[in-house]
Amino acid sequence: MILTNLIRLVRSWRRYHQSVRELSRLDDRELADIGLSRGDIPHVAWDAAHSA
Repeated sequence: MILTNLIRLVRSWRRYHQSVRELSRLDDRELADIGLSRGDIPHVAWDAAHSA
């Protein structure tokens, strides 16, 4: 059980950082096109990591 939780935590952490990296590569105009600003990136990445 502990190992399962640890694996789940590591996967969520990796998904979060991958989302942050990908969204951070977009310029401000591209982010605006999808309805985001730079300040939204951590929140959106967090939601994506925990909904997958």
